[in-house]
Amino acid sequence: MSTSAYDAYRDPDTTRRGSSQSSSHLRNRDQRRRRDPAVAGAGSGRREGSVAARANDWLTGGGRGRGERAVVPEAQFSSYYGQPVVKPMPWKHEIPAYLFLGGVAASSGMIGAGAHAIGHEVLRRNARLTSMVAVGLSGGALIMDLGRPERFINMLRTMKLTSPMSVGTWIFSGFSAFAGLSTAAELDRMLGGSSGGKGLPVVGGLLRTAEPIGSLGSFAFGPPLAAYTAVLLSDTATPLWFESRRSLPFVFVSSASMAASGIQMALTPTRETAPVRRLAMLGAAGDFLAVEAMEKQLKEVGVVEPLHHGTAGRMMKTAKVLTVAGGVGSLLAGRSRVVAVASGLALAAASALTRFAVVEAGIESAKDPRYTVGPQKARLAERRQQGLVHDSITTAH
Repeated sequence: MSTSAYDAYRDPDTTRRGSSQSSSHLRNRDQRRRRDPAVAGAGSGRREGSVAARANDWLTGGGRGRGERAVVPEAQFSSYYGQPVVKPMPWKHEIPAYLFLGGVAASSGMIGAGAHAIGHEVLRRNARLTSMVAVGLSGGALIMDLGRPERFINMLRTMKLTSPMSVGTWIFSGFSAFAGLSTAAELDRMLGGSSGGKGLPVVGGLLRTAEPIGSLGSFAFGPPLAAYTAVLLSDTATPLWFESRRSLPFVFVSSASMAASGIQMALTPTRETAPVRRLAMLGAAGDFLAVEAMEKQLKEVGVVEPLHHGTAGRMMKTAKVLTVAGGVGSLLAGRSRVVAVASGLALAAASALTRFAVVEAGIESAKDPRYTVGPQKARLAERRQQGLVHDSITTAH
């Protein structure tokens, strides 16, 4: 950005000083500086530094007594003409359901791959079937939100690496393909294909050979599927989602882990649930700490209220209670089937409530303009204190 004599960023003092000096004095001073390069360079540097410092003082309001003084008090933001600054997302329950089911599918696919590796047959079967059902319901919820199935297919026509939605669509599709392969292999096994039975016709032999590929693919695509939805939310202008961008992926990944492990604790006999009980405890602890970190970051920028009040607040409080109860229950379950089922269902419910609360609170934060303007003004004031005003879009107080 250029700076001219009439630019609004120029300190008015420099103009007044220039007009008060005679032109002959200025010409003599410039001639002396041109004859002495050392003096010219040093003088130029001091002059530029002095002008920049005065301009900085003038812009930041930290003048030293000779700049413009504010004649009115600093404006305090109260409303944006009674309207939201950003448009709230018109999402209903399909999107938080899509987020929850996608997380369950991702972590269940990873659990199924791990169970396949260590030879827990019942856990492998239940996890694979859970993953396939969840990914199917998740895709159905997404299509319901889009309105028509062809809109999802159109999203696969191109791949844009800078778009979380485009990348996420391909991650979802890749995971679905590997989960489908693993589930088909499991169906072939259930029909006796691996033990000399009939198995699936025509493709049974091929599925038995490709089963490890399905497990590896499900394990590889599971983490990005569980995390990309958090990136998708954080990439919007919705204040609560954007301000929680540093911790929201950890919340979603931990939440997905405790939900999937909780479901397997409820579906699988306790003799094979030791790995998922440990995963459930880790997921519950990670979810609790990540939510605390997210709330701390939101509180620092003044956007935490939507997450603590109204429907979102009630869901978030209930989710915290269920997370702690489910985590402790997972620790104490041991061989108790009743405690395992109760703890697993509590963790799955806590994960669902967390997703619904985050979505609900984000939409509410977009409706109130102070959650949009407040953090922006705070960031601008911080940059002014650091002397970074050259790239600020807004310099008015």
